[in-house]
This record gives sequence, C-alpha cells and structure tokens, in this order.
Amino acid sequence: MERNDLDAVVVRAPDNVLYLTNYWTMKGYDLAIFPREGEPTLLVIEPQFREAQRTAWNKDVRFFAFYHAKDPRPPMIRAVEMAVEVLKERNLTRRVGIELSQSSQICDRMVGEPTVYWQGFYDTFRAACKEIVDAAPLLAQVRMIKTPQEMERMRLANELAAIGMEHARDNIEAGMKESEVAAMIEGHIRHVGVGYKGKVEMARAFTLVWPGPGIATFTATSHRPVIENEPTLVEIWVCADGYWTDLTKNLCPGWLTAKYNALLDQLLSIFTDAVACVRDGAPMGDIDRIIRKGIDAAGYPGQPSHPVGHGVGARAHEPPYAHQAAPGTMQSGMVLAIEPGIYWEGGGGLRLEDNFLVTATGCEKLCSYPDDFRR
Repeated sequence: MERNDLDAVVVRAPDNVLYLTNYWTMKGYDLAIFPREGEPTLLVIEPQFREAQRTAWNKDVRFFAFYHAKDPRPPMIRAVEMAVEVLKERNLTRRVGIELSQSSQICDRMVGEPTVYWQGFYDTFRAACKEIVDAAPLLAQVRMIKTPQEMERMRLANELAAIGMEHARDNIEAGMKESEVAAMIEGHIRHVGVGYKGKVEMARAFTLVWPGPGIATFTATSHRPVIENEPTLVEIWVCADGYWTDLTKNLCPGWLTAKYNALLDQLLSIFTDAVACVRDGAPMGDIDRIIRKGIDAAGYPGQPSHPVGHGVGARAHEPPYAHQAAPGTMQSGMVLAIEPGIYWEGGGGLRLEDNFLVTATGCEKLCSYPDDFRR
C-alpha cells in the first residue's frame, strides 16, 4: 500500500474480505476498510455481527441494518454509505483503492448466491474521495503467496477431497447415474467436513461427474450411467472455511480397458514432466509449454482447449495463470493447479489435476488421492 501510495483499500468481494479480516461473509453485502496504518474496520449485516466479532482478526467491527423499516433500498447501499462515513471519520479520503476491475463476486459463505457490483458502488467512492484507484491487481498479487493460516485451510480442503474420493471409490458401481456419484461425494464431504478435526466450521464440495464416453472438456453432470472398466472423471472443488481445492480425480469400477490404460500412461508421463518443472523462480509458462508439447507428441495436437495451470486459494481459480506466451515466475508459497487433459473425438478421454504448493526446491502435492487410479 505504501508503494502504491494508498491511504486505504476498501474491499467488498467475500474472498478479499476473508483474506484481509478472516471473516467469511454470509451474503456478500459486507465491506472491509483496510488502512495503510491502524486497525481495519469491518462492516457487516446486523444478523452476522456476533459471528464477525468472533472470527475477525480486527476489533473494529460494526453493523448496518439488513432490513430497515424506513429504508427500502438493498442493504449493500447502506453498507457503501457506512464505508464512506468510516473513511471520512478516519481521514482516509485522499487516495483509496477499490475493486474497480472486479465486477462480479463469488465465494460468500452461502456459496451459491452471488451479489454484484453496481454503478452506484463506484460513484459513491468517487464522490467521497479525492482519488480512486483499482486495488484488484494489488490484492491479486499479495494473495498469490499463501500464509501458514491459509495453507492449513487448503490442506484440510485437500484432505476432505481425498476422503470424498476414497468413499466413492469404495462404493461406486457400474450402472449408477453420474448424478448419483456426484451426490455421494458431495454429501459425504459435507457430512465429514463440518467439524473435521475440530478445525473446520463449514465444508462444501461441488462436483462435475462424467463416465466413459461422457468425458469431455466441460459438460453438465447428467443421468448417464457409470460404465464398468471405464473411467468416471470427477472434477471436484472442496471449500473449507473459504479456501478451495481445484482437482480432477478418476474412478473405475473394474479394470481399465487397454485403450484407457495406454491413455492414462501417456497422461501420467506428461503430468510428471510438468510437475517436475515447478519450483521457486521457474518460469510460469513452463507448465503450459511442457504439457502442450507432451500432448502434441502423444498424438493429440492442439489439446486441451482449457488452461492447464493456475492459482488456487480463496477462489478455486485465481492468479497466477500459466501461459507459454506470458511472463512471470513461480514463487515459494504459491499454490498451483496443474491439469493436463486429452479428449477423444466423439467423447471419452482423461484429465488429471492436482494442487501443488511451490517450494524453494520443488513442490508439494496437496491431495493424497492417487492420480494413477488403477486397482
């Protein structure tokens, strides 16, 4: 903030509020005012006041009316007006950063009811402050390096993902609907995750499940049946108290066919080569270059159509992003999702994805569920 000459940063995105205060907003209406010097101020809806006081690192927690008998406006408008009052009260109106380049938000505690920014949000701060600048790039930059507290939550999320996949591996049967497999994984993680090790207050899992010929780059989970001796691919996101995994794991009732065995061997080799390049100071683009070169050599030029490397943290997808044409280096403390995939024309294929903590000499795989899922 000093390098950017900011008096304060005001954040509304729930993941940024969580990052700066340790309070995970329930509805996405809350705001945090984070000054260059002194105590942050957290503004929350009235029903969440005690929860915020209990969980936030900062002591200055204030509430605004979620429902106001004389004010029919949405509560986020009252939040913005209160934030301006705090800025004026604390003499922080010279140069303030807000999330100008972030027009949508996710990851509130309800995880499924996103709220949006509106023009009045920006205009209110512009009218009250001498200068408004975009704080989103600064927040993205500092969030790339994970703290020990963040890593604890991410390790717990990865443990829960492994538990969910192990439960599915032990109970999957040919003929099950892919939606049934999804429900089995998500329900088990919710059941085990809340209160897990006495450390997790809220855990949720979200999955996309595709068996055999239903495997594609990205499609909706449907009622297709699990097929014996063919993979069932599970794209699995687990959230533990606001911190996420982004994983792709696979199941197989029975023994993989020769065709899928060969594909898995190819993909595991490519995956291993990509992971081997991960270390502090290495070019970020190496992940993309190595994976796409390996997939080309395996006979699938131009695949996959999706990115193959990105950051994970208070969002399942966040900076940095690995692209062979982009600059940037890996740094110790980053958590990266690496996800090579090969897809067959007409349906079928495989994707592998794990999360890795970058270290000085290499990386640490965070999820214990194996990428080689063969029995």
